[in-house]
Amino acid sequence: MYDLLGGMRVVEASSFVASPSAGLYLAQMGAEVIRVDQLGGGPDFRRWPKADTGASLYWEGLNKGKKSVALDLGRPEGRELLAALATAPGAKAGLFLTNFPVEGFLAHDTLAARRADLITARIMGQANGGPALDYTVNAALGIPQITGPESLGDEPVNHVLPAWDLLTGAYAAFALLAALQHRQATGRGQEVRIPLADVGIATIANLGQLAEMLTTGDNRARYGNTVYGAFGRDFLTADGVRLMVMAITPRQWTGLVAALSLADPVAAIEAARGVSFAKDEGVRFEHRDALFPLVEAAVAQRQSAELGATFDRLGCCWGTYQTMREAVDDPALVAANPVFSTIEQTSGLSYPVPGAMATIPQEPRRPPVRAPFLGEHSDEVLADVLGLGSGEIGKLHDAGLVTQA
Repeated sequence: MYDLLGGMRVVEASSFVASPSAGLYLAQMGAEVIRVDQLGGGPDFRRWPKADTGASLYWEGLNKGKKSVALDLGRPEGRELLAALATAPGAKAGLFLTNFPVEGFLAHDTLAARRADLITARIMGQANGGPALDYTVNAALGIPQITGPESLGDEPVNHVLPAWDLLTGAYAAFALLAALQHRQATGRGQEVRIPLADVGIATIANLGQLAEMLTTGDNRARYGNTVYGAFGRDFLTADGVRLMVMAITPRQWTGLVAALSLADPVAAIEAARGVSFAKDEGVRFEHRDALFPLVEAAVAQRQSAELGATFDRLGCCWGTYQTMREAVDDPALVAANPVFSTIEQTSGLSYPVPGAMATIPQEPRRPPVRAPFLGEHSDEVLADVLGLGSGEIGKLHDAGLVTQA
């Protein structure tokens, strides 16, 4: 946690991955993020994975450091409270993050009638308002057809990481800050819409993959664990450890050749084919039919510990395949990583959780703050943001419009 966004207040009405992750990133940089949910929790409140108690580890992971308000959003009075929170005054307030539909009681124009300079960052499925999820977007982009080994033919392979959700969440946080900068310069608010499908198609276009297909007329083939356009693949050591070995830069290639004592056979291939592998990663990819067997045979004769030390000494890029269980036990990733701190969460479990993913050497890193209990800050927020007195808040409780954890 850092305090770079101290004083900023974001009201979040969201669920699932993209929108909550945007709020998480803002909170980890110091913004006050107030998540507003339906009484009893929104559609993601009990999402898997779960603790043995039934508490959602997913929900408490994506909502660390936020405040929680629980309202009856099925009633006009509850919706009025949410609208009032989103449009409350303040130079660094009037920031609304949501994945609710474009139309309805949270439509930007409806809210902006209460505060003209309101900024709404709205995450959507499709630009036309239609629904989309990470997996439907990924299927539409053709990624499953180039994932996995060639032997699968045309059978698609879904990935298990919600990459488009996470990219959309990060872009939404960036877009909200860009809109705030614009408001500070011009005094004008606006709605910024971030459709999941647009993030997906724009990303593959930014990577040159769309242009590749348009210019060649062909879909990219499957390459399994081989990295397209570069030297990279998995190799097995003599003691049965599988390594991912990359050589993108000239230094990495030179180090790999030296580590495996392959200077002479590599030079022979270069002479026979009239090429040089020293500077161009694409040339190494084109001639992988000759290079992969050399590296595979050399790696297969070495013990993983000794080879890893040699790789490190010579500046090679490599990594060991690990299960998630092994990754959790890897000190460099978790136990000795300053990003993580062990705290007690709302599930009652204590385990390492990450704070901000960025490291700012000039700023003190504060430990992450647990996710809130549902409605934990209802009374506090209604008093501080809307200025309601204890009597007014008590009446809202009596009417069943708000709950306090």
